[in-house]
Amino acid sequence: MRRYILAAVPLLVFATIAGAAGRMLYRQAVDGYSPSAIPSALLGQTHPAIDLPPLAGLQSPGLQDSGLAGRVVIVNVFASWCNPCRQEHAALMRLSKDPRVKLMGINYKDNAEEAAAFLRDNGNPYAAIGVDPTGREAIDWGVYGVPETFVIDRDGRVLFKQVGPLDDKALSAGIGPALDKALAAGG
Repeated sequence: MRRYILAAVPLLVFATIAGAAGRMLYRQAVDGYSPSAIPSALLGQTHPAIDLPPLAGLQSPGLQDSGLAGRVVIVNVFASWCNPCRQEHAALMRLSKDPRVKLMGINYKDNAEEAAAFLRDNGNPYAAIGVDPTGREAIDWGVYGVPETFVIDRDGRVLFKQVGPLDDKALSAGIGPALDKALAAGG
C-alpha cells in the first residue's frame, strides 16, 4: 500500500502544477489578468507633489504641480541610457501630437548632456521636463524602473500606470481608455 502512495506523489505534483497553470491561463483569457502587471498604490489617488528643475540644454520648462493642474496629463519617466525608453520614443512623439493632453517628462538618474542630446536628435515630445538626478522624486511616484508612464486627470488623480515601454498595444489597451475616461470627465 505504501508503494502505491509513493508512486502517486509525482502524479499529484503534476496535477497541482497543471491546475495552477490552467487557472492562470483561464484568468488571462477571461478576466484579462496579466501576471506581469505591477499594481500601483497611486491609482485613484492624487499624484505626488512635484517640483523639478528643467533639463539643461533644452528650452522646455521644469516640472511643477502647477503644470499638471486642471488638465489631462501624461507623465513619462525616462532616461537616455534606457533602451526601452528609446524603443517607446516614436509612440511618445505620436502621443505628443494629441492636442487634448499634455505630455510631461521626468528625466530619471540621467546625465543632462546625454538626455538633451537624445531629445535633440530624436525629437522632444515633452511640454515640460523635470530632472530627477537622484531618483528621489521617482520613489514618491512608485517608479520601479524606466520607462513608466502615468495618466493624470484634471483633478490630479492617477488613473493609469504603464510599466515598461509604450507601444501600439499599450496605447490602445491601456493609455487610450484611461485618456478617454479622463477627457470624458469634462472640465
